[in-house]
Amino acid sequence: MADVGRLLLVFGVLLVVIGGALMLFGRLHLPGDFTFRSGNTTIYIPVATSIILSIVATVVLNLVFRQR
Repeated sequence: MADVGRLLLVFGVLLVVIGGALMLFGRLHLPGDFTFRSGNTTIYIPVATSIILSIVATVVLNLVFRQR
């Protein structure tokens, strides 16, 4: 039963970290993020942000699942 509590705690902290990163990167445009504007249409493609979030998520998930 303690393992379930620990797993829920880790996932909760992970959600907080991801939510904070999304809030931060939502306001920050990195050099690798592309924005195309044409008339009333704007297309935003966050390539650099996606790569950074992928690396962070990979490291966190490896740390979580290696301890098991």
